[in-house]
Amino acid sequence: MNAATARLAFACLAAACAGPVAAQTYPERNVKLVVSFAPGGPTDVGARIIGAALQEKWGKPVIVENRGGAGGNIGTVAVARAEPDGYTILVTTSAFSINLTYNANPGYAASELRPAALVATTPNIIVGSPALKANTLPEALELARKGEFAYASAGAGTAPHLSAERVFKLISKLDVRHAPFTGASPAMVAVSGNHVQFGVVAMTPAIELVKAGKLKGFAVTSAKRSAELPDVPTVKETGVGDIDDATWVALFVPEKTPQAIVAKINADVNDLLKQPAIVQQISRAGLDPLGGSLPEIEAYVASETKKWAEVINATGARAEDAK
Repeated sequence: MNAATARLAFACLAAACAGPVAAQTYPERNVKLVVSFAPGGPTDVGARIIGAALQEKWGKPVIVENRGGAGGNIGTVAVARAEPDGYTILVTTSAFSINLTYNANPGYAASELRPAALVATTPNIIVGSPALKANTLPEALELARKGEFAYASAGAGTAPHLSAERVFKLISKLDVRHAPFTGASPAMVAVSGNHVQFGVVAMTPAIELVKAGKLKGFAVTSAKRSAELPDVPTVKETGVGDIDDATWVALFVPEKTPQAIVAKINADVNDLLKQPAIVQQISRAGLDPLGGSLPEIEAYVASETKKWAEVINATGARAEDAK
């Protein structure tokens, strides 16, 4: 073997071993979780629960950084462009799948990121301002037929936004204006402060406000009621329509992240989701823990991308229409 051949063989061997070796020592420094929405929503809450648990498990700081805006696209694009070494992880929602169809130019392609872990799912909830003279979803929709109403969401291109479009426009044939915010928490502030009549968000930021009477809980978009708000009916139970929509929370990494590191993140998050204390924290936030292997979650995200594309095409919702 000549010198050139030897160098080539060594280089190939080094490349083949790099992934497993990196996984054995990963993480060696701070890990950043980039949350694609504002603080207080399900993405942020899920990130902070998992981030704190991973920090304890890994023995390295796990830092949560909120980069909300553009329906989750700002944070998503930032991670797609990050170094693919496992130290910058995206925490986002169904918006990842939705924006691929909803936005003509989301700034990223599905192939630029890959799911590493599926944390949880949660129903979307339709809430009303405490000043609204309605106590059920049908009553609220009847009021909306007689005036100019608007609904707040965590941002254009999110699952709650499309759930609202289905209920208000596709099913009820109402022209209720969309008022997008940078996250679910500021959206709920607007509704509880009577600045907007309706709000449609993932459940987490609405739970305590509904319990305290600061928001009216009209319906959840899931097939069954939430254990955290058992008195709030499903949309189907109200007689308005038969839908089963949810918002999921997942971890993504840049596509070229070594497979061994992605597998480690997946295994460690799945392990955390089996721990009773973590499950209790997630459940109290109105989230249902999920988990799953890498092939399972890749298939799930692909199926969600297809599903929401069908909803977008049916409702006619597009990012350019929200400008």
